[in-house]
Amino acid sequence: MADRHTGAGLEGGTILGYPRIGRRRQLKRALEGHWAGRIDADTLAQAAADIRASTWNRLHDLGLEAHDAAIPSDFSYYDQVLDAAVLVGAIPERFAQWRDDAGRLSLDGYFAMARGVDRVAPLEMTKWFDTNYHYLVPEIGPDTEFRLSGDQPALLFAEGLSHGFVTRPVIVGPVTLLALSKPAEGAPEGFEPLDRLDDLLPVYAEVLAGLAALDAPWVQLDESALVSELVPVDRARLLVAARHAYQVLGELAERPQILAQASYAALDDALPALAETPIEGVAIDLVRGDVPTADAPGVAGLRDKLVVAGVVDGHNIWRADLDAALERLEALRPLAGRVVPSSSTSLFHVPHTLDDETSLDPELRGWLAFADEKVAEIVALARAYDGDREGVIDAFEAARAASASRRAHAGVHRPEVAKRLAGLTPADFARAPYAERAAVQADELHLPLLPTTTIGSFPQTPEIRRTRARHNRGEIDEATYREEIRGHIRDVIELQERIGLDVLVHGEAERNDMVQYFAEHLEGFAVTENGWVQSYGSRCTRPSILWGDVVRPEPFTVEWIRYAQSLTEKPVKGMLTGPVTILAWSFVRDDQPRRDTADQVALALRDEISDLEAAGIDIVQVDEPAIRELLPLKRRDHADYLDWSVSAFRLATSGARTRTQIHTHLCYSEFGQIIDAVDGLDADVTSVEAERSRMDIVRDIRAAGFARGIGPGVYDIHSPRVPAEDDVEQLLDIALDSIPASQLWVNPDCGLKTRRYEEVVPALTHMVEAARGERARLDA
Repeated sequence: MADRHTGAGLEGGTILGYPRIGRRRQLKRALEGHWAGRIDADTLAQAAADIRASTWNRLHDLGLEAHDAAIPSDFSYYDQVLDAAVLVGAIPERFAQWRDDAGRLSLDGYFAMARGVDRVAPLEMTKWFDTNYHYLVPEIGPDTEFRLSGDQPALLFAEGLSHGFVTRPVIVGPVTLLALSKPAEGAPEGFEPLDRLDDLLPVYAEVLAGLAALDAPWVQLDESALVSELVPVDRARLLVAARHAYQVLGELAERPQILAQASYAALDDALPALAETPIEGVAIDLVRGDVPTADAPGVAGLRDKLVVAGVVDGHNIWRADLDAALERLEALRPLAGRVVPSSSTSLFHVPHTLDDETSLDPELRGWLAFADEKVAEIVALARAYDGDREGVIDAFEAARAASASRRAHAGVHRPEVAKRLAGLTPADFARAPYAERAAVQADELHLPLLPTTTIGSFPQTPEIRRTRARHNRGEIDEATYREEIRGHIRDVIELQERIGLDVLVHGEAERNDMVQYFAEHLEGFAVTENGWVQSYGSRCTRPSILWGDVVRPEPFTVEWIRYAQSLTEKPVKGMLTGPVTILAWSFVRDDQPRRDTADQVALALRDEISDLEAAGIDIVQVDEPAIRELLPLKRRDHADYLDWSVSAFRLATSGARTRTQIHTHLCYSEFGQIIDAVDGLDADVTSVEAERSRMDIVRDIRAAGFARGIGPGVYDIHSPRVPAEDDVEQLLDIALDSIPASQLWVNPDCGLKTRRYEEVVPALTHMVEAARGERARLDA
């Protein structure tokens, strides 16, 4: 075992994690093949092992050391928080049927916790800090029996050894695990999962002892809850818990060296809770945070520790300013026992490699760094920091040239865009009062009580994907493509009318993704071929690259919505993605304030809404599922963010006529934290995900006195479960206890793109029947 007093290892730079889906999304395909019964568990396990071996070899080839724990072993079949919960036995009773006599959960049970099965509901899912990754929320109560119930960290470490790599196991830390958990059903009022810290720490001690027995030199415990002021735990209590946990773990006789890492913001007042305990390493985010001053609290504790300095952005894809990063490393040198450059976060937030991109503009490509390119940057920084600046001079000069090229590009700053923004007035951000709008819209739309609708997308079938692929390859012409897409739209409209929905959608058959489709039609964006990033489980997205000023050359949604509306007497919603979500789910330029970028996108959407209205569309949905996602982790930054995000939405929508009903949709919104901002959006109808939390949000809605239309979701589209009619009725009853029937809409949690029609048709049928039943009872 490494000498704990030296913090030995991690020479030559490291990263905090790496994409785990496979360069060609091999894990996605294997998982979905297993869930569909096409491959067995052994075949799935082999696919996962192949991905891990490929990753370790690739990272070594890029320059990370093979034998000193510089390479992390951070694989997950679905989610790292779920992995930690299963490891320590935090498995709710409803999943007991999948546990053996020793308490270990089967693979089927693991996936049941993630996705649900039959009448067994999965764990709730929500956003991981301020990212587009979703984690599964553990359920912990006073009676949760913590015990070592797995051996994944040890197995992954041993597997690495078999390939010739001494890796660094990565585990969600005990404080973050508890801070991100929710009280189990039936827990007494006032109970918090963090109350169970002392019961949990012995299990972590067992995990560490098992790794020590294998001579693992380091273990990484992820404690990003410590940077966030949004976790539902008193801040002072959280810091006391962290100090206590790492004092206890640090004093263990049998353990590897511990690297406690915290990403996504500065540790600030949490630094002493880690630095002043007897662990060997602390990883800090120096992209979102600054190098601490010599007299800052806790800094003295770093002088005998390894500090892993996150100077390369793990959360965005722009090439690093190597000179500035090296300056930060040098500023940290006198404060730490030893400094190792690293990514600021795990690299699973970015695509694998630019080597897979053949269609990007060469100049733009030169401005970018995906995961592999970031590893190369870290290795170059490590060599420069260790004195070999001459040996990496080419890397530094290339970074400077890329920065200069980007600044000089004509598309980065366009005078006509700046002129339009400068000409905005307060009137561009306001509509008529809601009460006035609501009365006009009621007369125009004639909707029933508890109107039913969906969030927008319908299943993206293999036939739809084949149509788009054939068009992209030039195998069918534009006219044939458009006729085939119209056929899919006809089918979706006819299906919705058969089911009996009140407000229809066109199904989005022409759209590959709710952001990428917009990026392909707006100037200032680029899209990738293989820039896949994990969103949750097997779900992957390709974030677009927002690199320059945004301009809408022409309308791009109107044709499809107009056609859908021509097929029915019922209203069809125009479907747009909001400015904040377009930013959140893209890799956004970092050379100007996000407020300016959001307003540019908003103006493009404003023009699209005007054209939809001219085409006879009376309802337009501007989705903002990510507005809570981007809420800064520090409260001092909230006011500015909420101001510009709400302002951008209002800029996009306030040009709409009084008769036009504006809808929006929020995902995993933790509604109570942003209720004032949601009210400030001034949308006529807001739909919110609510099924997995069993309508927890309605209490916030009632407490806030929210007066506009609201649709808390009654169908969890992230699970293959089909809700029964009585399931939906129960949720509507909960909602109606807090929300007047005149305000309540009935809808799924989110779009239906990832589901199959075999699930969607009965689920929507049950939803409509439940709404009709509730209407009848209310009428009676």
